[in-house]
Amino acid sequence: MLDQARLLTQLAQQTVRRQVAKRKLSQRLERTGLEPGSDAPFRCAVYFSDEPVNLYQIRQWYAPLQELAKTQPVVVISRMPETTSLLLDECPLPVVHGPRVTDIETFMAGHEIGLVLYVNQNVRNFQMLRFAEPAHVFVSHGESDKSYMASNQLKAYDRVFIAGPAAAERLSGALVEFDVAARAVEIGRPQADVTYEAPQLPDDGRTTVLYAPTWEGDRQSMAYGSIATHGASLLTSLLADRRFRVVYRPHPRSGSFDPAYGTASSHLARLVGEANHADPTAGHVVDTETAFGWHLGRLDTCITDISAVALDWLATGKPLVLTRPASPRADVEPTRLNTSVPMVTADQAREIVGILDDAMSASDASRAEVVRHYFGDTSPGAATQRFVRASTDLIEARLARTVNRA
Repeated sequence: MLDQARLLTQLAQQTVRRQVAKRKLSQRLERTGLEPGSDAPFRCAVYFSDEPVNLYQIRQWYAPLQELAKTQPVVVISRMPETTSLLLDECPLPVVHGPRVTDIETFMAGHEIGLVLYVNQNVRNFQMLRFAEPAHVFVSHGESDKSYMASNQLKAYDRVFIAGPAAAERLSGALVEFDVAARAVEIGRPQADVTYEAPQLPDDGRTTVLYAPTWEGDRQSMAYGSIATHGASLLTSLLADRRFRVVYRPHPRSGSFDPAYGTASSHLARLVGEANHADPTAGHVVDTETAFGWHLGRLDTCITDISAVALDWLATGKPLVLTRPASPRADVEPTRLNTSVPMVTADQAREIVGILDDAMSASDASRAEVVRHYFGDTSPGAATQRFVRASTDLIEARLARTVNRA
């Protein structure tokens, strides 16, 4: 009953928040006129129909999209008022607010859009997929071994941009009557080409450890998160060892499906705070504000769950430790990643210091081949070039087809 009461309270607060956001956005657009660039000759649209909690999914595409926009003008179409307001503040690309289907129709009628990109599987994507002229491409918001990455929903799109051979194998093994060779395009991981500004951390010789667990998932097969099962034991052991500086970065959606998971995350944050209070020189960090990316270049080693963070970190070549989901119903198939790096069960979490020491002393050579398997060519700029080229080819082909039909 308490959980139901909390849920009803959250829904009521969400309704009020949406109404306030809608009114504020309307006032803002009335003052400024049309959204910046809404009348520009766009050729590519990024469709985003989600709440602010999922903005992390599109943020990581800002830099690659800016590269594409140098030759193919790009616009972000946002459906939710709170999300649109935040995008107008932070997004380096033009943003258009289209809350109603008629708004989308009006916008599409006024532009020669050859390509629409999707960073997630929101059910409202189908309101955009109805337009036949542009190519519709799923780019996702990360490369991982989660079952989400081989969903049958991918058949709805004309193309799927994937990172490398591992993704092609994943799709071939999971999807029935899906022509991987024709519809999956390997582009690598363009986000790996981006240099992110990093916050200052003390330069005192400590080994910096990123603990970046994923969220709890909205179904048993996706219950990869370790906060409630591994987290307390992991952090207690790491924080007690003065050789380490811990950066705890929970997933932005932690607790959004199961409030108890969010409570467990708050407990981990308190452990970090208590460790800093006991040793003011420790400099441990609870990171819930920065954009993910700076961690890859600045930190020394990583503990994470089966998630996109794992593969992003893998590409750095630095030591990596994975957690094994506690739920027996979580979908965990043997992969090149989880068979080549240590996987820690909840019972082993208290032994993490020894496991991490072993991982940091292991050879880098074996990791290099796994990186190629997941990302292909990882030389600087290669993935961004492949993304821009693949996008441009689709845009040109679709717009040429539209002209020929006319």
